[in-house]
Amino acid sequence: MTTQEYQRKQKEDKPVLAICYDFDKTLSPDDMQAQGYIQSVNYDVKKFWLESNELAEENKMDQNLAYMYKMMVEAEGNFVFNRKKLEEYGSKVKLFSGVAEWFERIRDYGIRNGVIVEHYIISSGLKEMIEGTQIAKNGAFEKIYASSFYFNEKGVAKWPAQVVNYTNKTQFLFRIEKGVLDVNDPCVNDYFAPEDIRVPFRNMVYIGDSDTDIPCMKLVNTYGGHSIGVYNPDTIDKKKVYKMMNDNRIKYFVPADYSEGTELDLLIKSIIDRTAYNEKLENYHYECKNEAENVNKNCIQTDEEKAKEDLIYALENSSDFISTHTIVKKLSAYNEWSSEQIKLLFEIAVSNNQVLWILKDHDIKAFYLDLLQKVDTPDDNVKKVQDIFKLEDKA
Repeated sequence: MTTQEYQRKQKEDKPVLAICYDFDKTLSPDDMQAQGYIQSVNYDVKKFWLESNELAEENKMDQNLAYMYKMMVEAEGNFVFNRKKLEEYGSKVKLFSGVAEWFERIRDYGIRNGVIVEHYIISSGLKEMIEGTQIAKNGAFEKIYASSFYFNEKGVAKWPAQVVNYTNKTQFLFRIEKGVLDVNDPCVNDYFAPEDIRVPFRNMVYIGDSDTDIPCMKLVNTYGGHSIGVYNPDTIDKKKVYKMMNDNRIKYFVPADYSEGTELDLLIKSIIDRTAYNEKLENYHYECKNEAENVNKNCIQTDEEKAKEDLIYALENSSDFISTHTIVKKLSAYNEWSSEQIKLLFEIAVSNNQVLWILKDHDIKAFYLDLLQKVDTPDDNVKKVQDIFKLEDKA
């Protein structure tokens, strides 16, 4: 596949808010593997994870690769380990209160307030199991980034196709940022001008529950986005979110209750409201920026003209007599001035006291007397300078 064949999302005419979720213990109260699969291979849940982690440690193996390998091995003799079976297990995964209705309701709220809301999964869990949930089948997610298997021609899992751990989760935020969603699309490394970014980090929300989410939370926080820690509303155990808050990993923490009117619901709606107003200001900023840049592009200046403009600007902002003398000495080296430049130089002579108070000094006076010879129609500032020189001559 060539890079031209990848499907990419383009910048919208409305701001896009990307809400990114971990899955286990964020949308679901427990690990997805512990809600049917582990029991079906006659394992105690704690024993399964203990042996999986020992496998990883003994073999210098990624913990996610270790659990995926163990799932394949333990399925042997119990059932065919294929996509259909994994999706079946996924269909039985429990979800926190309100999750089923959450995604469409939040999208609708965004539409009503001029913001396109997109939901993404970034999880170390299994993509095939997440795809088996009813919310995924209902089209809740724009994209699911999770660990997944390669299936052979018979549909049997044979090898990891993708492994998502806590550090490489961040790559998917950059894909979402640029609209480069395919995991193989190298365009994610291309430079995008700030105004061309589809989902700036300030318009990202990351919702997670534990240390594995910290790299994503930190990245989103650093660039002005919103990271939210959630905790189980039944146990009300806040130890993890307190630690993440104290370590500046999250901006907010709330119970993982996705029902309408809950803390999380109101928080996300407030972020949508803020996004709508903030993006109006950002758009206005880029309009001003582009206009100024276009003027500069269309205004072709010689090196001499640019040097004169810089000196006029320096004189306008001169804050001491020594600098003023130095600047005027450099200005005196030029003989040709436009009418606009002459007008500005006389305005500076009157408005900047660092020039006005030494206007009678020999070098400053000589410069402005020369400028007076080039004035066609004296304005008030020119007349004031003329009057100052006349008074000096009478004295």
